[in-house]
Amino acid sequence: MAQSPSHKFGQALGKLFEDIVLDDILKPRLQEFAQTKNYYLDWQRSRPARSGKKVTWEDKYGNKHDLDFVIEIDGTDDQLGRPVAFIESAWRRYTKHSKNKAQEIQGAILPIIELHHLSAPFYGAVLVGDFTKPALDQLRNNGFAIIYIPIRFT
Repeated sequence: MAQSPSHKFGQALGKLFEDIVLDDILKPRLQEFAQTKNYYLDWQRSRPARSGKKVTWEDKYGNKHDLDFVIEIDGTDDQLGRPVAFIESAWRRYTKHSKNKAQEIQGAILPIIELHHLSAPFYGAVLVGDFTKPALDQLRNNGFAIIYIPIRFT
């Protein structure tokens, strides 16, 4: 499949977002928080407690979802812990699909939260780029904590 220059530009922006926002800013702060509470931070990398690099959790319906960050009590490299936080991230270059992305995040996280409701887990999203107010409101109205970094590319 041919890739347009705008598609390649979007991929480069996504990689920049992952490198700077996730790896350099968010992950170290989450790691610091987890260590102060004696929790375990899981992110996309190899971990003996699960297969592959993806952070996959099952929801109450048996569906599996790949997540960005999960904070666990009693988790180790070799053992899954009890989840106490689920944090997703996304970026959008323009608003066209921002509502769809909000629905995707909500559809993945809420059924997992329902399964682990006794842990009273925190759930949030870090959103960068161009998201509409209805997309942000939808997540907030469903209990998500949001960090939104607006960047307009037009």
